[in-house]
Amino acid sequence: MKISIIFWSFIISSPFLLAQKNQQPKDTISNTLVALEEVSVAGLRVNENQPLTFSEVQTESLKERNLGQDLPILLNFLPGVVTTSDAGAGIGYTGIRVRGSDASRVNVTINGIPYNDSESQGTFWVNLPDFTSSVESIQLNRGVGTSTNGAGAFGASLNLSTQGITEQAFGEISSGFGSFGTLRNTIKFSTGLLDEHFELSGRVGTISSNGYIDRASSDLKSYFFQALFKDENTLIKALTFGGKEITYQSWYGVDPSTLESNRRYNPAGAIYDGNGIISSFYDNQVDNYKQDHFQFHWTQKYSNLWSSNVGLNYTNGRGYYEEYNNQDSFDYLQLNPLNIGDEIINATANISRKWLDNDFYVGTFSLNFNNKQTNAVLGGSYSNYTGDHFGTLIWAQYTSNAKPNHRFYESEATKKDFNLYAKVTHQIATDWTVFADLQHRNVRYSTLGTVKGPLNIVVVDKLNFFNPKAGITYRASDVSRLYISYAKAQREPNRSDYENGNPKPESLNDYELGWRYNKEKIQVQANMYFMDYKNQLVLTGALDEVGEPIRTNSGDSYRFGLEVEAAVRLADQWVWQPNIALSSNKNEEFYFNRDGQLQNLGKTNISYSPAIVGASNLVYSPNTVFRIALLTKYVGEQYMGNIDADLSKLKAYLTNDINISYVWTPNSWIKEAQFSLLFNNILNELYSSNGFFYTFDDDYSVPNVVTTIEGVGYYPQAGANFLLGVTFRF
Repeated sequence: MKISIIFWSFIISSPFLLAQKNQQPKDTISNTLVALEEVSVAGLRVNENQPLTFSEVQTESLKERNLGQDLPILLNFLPGVVTTSDAGAGIGYTGIRVRGSDASRVNVTINGIPYNDSESQGTFWVNLPDFTSSVESIQLNRGVGTSTNGAGAFGASLNLSTQGITEQAFGEISSGFGSFGTLRNTIKFSTGLLDEHFELSGRVGTISSNGYIDRASSDLKSYFFQALFKDENTLIKALTFGGKEITYQSWYGVDPSTLESNRRYNPAGAIYDGNGIISSFYDNQVDNYKQDHFQFHWTQKYSNLWSSNVGLNYTNGRGYYEEYNNQDSFDYLQLNPLNIGDEIINATANISRKWLDNDFYVGTFSLNFNNKQTNAVLGGSYSNYTGDHFGTLIWAQYTSNAKPNHRFYESEATKKDFNLYAKVTHQIATDWTVFADLQHRNVRYSTLGTVKGPLNIVVVDKLNFFNPKAGITYRASDVSRLYISYAKAQREPNRSDYENGNPKPESLNDYELGWRYNKEKIQVQANMYFMDYKNQLVLTGALDEVGEPIRTNSGDSYRFGLEVEAAVRLADQWVWQPNIALSSNKNEEFYFNRDGQLQNLGKTNISYSPAIVGASNLVYSPNTVFRIALLTKYVGEQYMGNIDADLSKLKAYLTNDINISYVWTPNSWIKEAQFSLLFNNILNELYSSNGFFYTFDDDYSVPNVVTTIEGVGYYPQAGANFLLGVTFRF
C-alpha cells in the first residue's frame, strides 16, 4: 500500500513538474498525438524499412472476435503461430508457440516493459484477463527481431502498446455468453481530452467459464486505468492494470485410452478410497493468483530531430495453487515419523498450498534521433526481481509435529537484468537502407533454499551477452522491398532448467531473407529463415508436477523455413488473408539414454515443431455494418519429444470458425451497438493441440535388465462451440 501511495503521488505531480504547457491549434492535435505515441514505442518496434520479419495487428481488427478468449487465441491466425488451451476453450491457461518455439522463448513487452516472468520466462495471460480490450496495437516479430528489453527472443517477440489517447469522451458496455457456461461483462470509459491536455480512461471486467474439460472452471477479474497529460511536445501516462484469477487445475491432460472414452475427463483433485478407487474430487483444487502492474511513461519531443522516452514499472504478484494429495511421505512434508502403538506412520493424505510471492521493478529509457536519412535509438533497461517460493500444509490426516501453516520447503530468488542497445537505420542511397543493432545484456540470477521434495537448491549465475544484428533493405520499386539480415541472440536458462540439472546458456544465429509487396488490392510478405542454435534448450515433452515443461540442452540444432502471408481484395466485398509456414526443425545429434545405454540418435525432429502451419481468413462485407468471416487453421503433424518415437506424434488438425458481426447505429443516446457471434470449430473436429511425452527406465520387471518405457498424454480441445457478445458505445 505504501509503495502504491508513493507511486501515485509521483504520477499525479509529474505533469506539473515535467510538462511544457505550450498551447497548440486544435486541428493539429491528432497529428501531434500520433507522433508522440510513435516515439513512445520507437525503441522496440520495427518498420518496413528495417530488414526484419514482422506482422502488425491493430486490435480494432480483433474486436469482432474479442469475446473473452485470451490474447494468444486471438493471435492464432498469424503466420507460424500455434496456440493451445488447458481448459480446451481458450479461457484460463493458454499458450502460444511461434516457429516451434514455446511461450518462454517469445519475448513479450507491454509498453516496452518486459512481461515474461523473470524466473520461468513464461507468459501467463490468465493473470491479465480480457487484456486485449485495453491494447491498441500489437507487433509480432518472428525470429530474433530487434533488440528488446527482458530475455531475448528465441522464436519471436510480441510488443504490445496499450490504449492510446482518445480525443472524444465515451462509455462502453460489453456483455456476452457462450458454450460451457461462459459469461463476460466489461465496462470501459474515457473522459476524452479535457482542456486539450488531460484524459482519464479505464476498464473493469469479469469473465467466468466452466471450461470444456471437466471442472476446468475460470473465475477471472481484471482492470485497467490510465491518466495522461499531453501538450505539443510532451506525453505523460500513468497507468495501472492487473487481474485476479481462480482456475480449477486442468494441466494434467489425459492418456490415450481416456482420450477415446472420455476426452473431457480431468484427473485433478481425485480422492481415492482404501481400495484405490476414486470416491470424489477435491472441490478447491485451484490456482489462485493476483497480479498488479503500475507503469509510468514520459515521452518528450525536444525538436523535429530529437525525442526521448522513460518508463518505470512495478509489478506485484502473489498467489498459490492448492491441491489434495492422496499420499505424501513425511520426508517430503518435512515431518517426523509418528508412532501409534506398534505402527510407524511415515506418510499421510494432505492438502497443501504452494506459494509464489514476487516483486518486479523495471526502468527503461530510449533517446531517439530521426531525420530523412537516419533513425537512431540509444536505449536500455534495468530490472530487479525478487521471488519467494514456499509450500504450506493446511490439512493432513496425520500431522505429526506440524504447526499451523507448516512450511515444508522455501527458497528466495533474485534476478537483476541490465540491457543497453544502440540501433541505427540509415538510408545510404535512394533505394538502399542499412540497419545495425548492438546490444549488451548482463544477467545475475541467484536462488537459495529448498524446493519441493524437499531438495536443496543453490544457484548463483552471472552471465554477459553481446548480441549484434545487421541487415540491408532494397527498395526495388514503389511497391516492392527486399531485405536480408543477421541477428545474434543469447539467453540464460530458466528456474526449472536449474532445478532439473546443470543447463548451459543458449545461443542463436538467425538469418532472414524477405520480400514485401504492397499495392492497393494486394499485399504480400514472403521470407525465408535459417535459425542456427547452439545448446538450444528444447522441450523434452515431459512435465514437472505443476505442468511446467522440462527442457534439455540439445547441442547443435536448427530451424529452416519459408513463411508467406498475403491480403488480397478479391472484389469490392471480398477480402482474403491467407498465410502458410513451411519448416524443417532438426537436432543435429541427439543423445538419449535408452534401455540403459546412451545412444546417439543422430538427426531428429525438434519437439513441438510442425513442418506445416497454415491459416486463412476469408471476409465478406457487403456494406459497412455487416461482416462475416471464415477462419481456417491447419497445424501439421508434430513430435512431442526429440527421439522421433511414433508414440510421441501429435496428429495434424484442421479447424474452421465463423465470425459474424453487425453494427447498429441508432439515432439516440446509444451511438453504436455491435453484435458479434463466433462459431468455433464448426465442423466439430476432435483434436488435441498440445500434449506431453515421457520416458522412464523399468529395472524391476526383469532382473539386471533395463527397459525404457514410453508414455504420452493429450490436452483435448473443444468441439463445436460458440460465443455471442454485444457492445454498446455511448
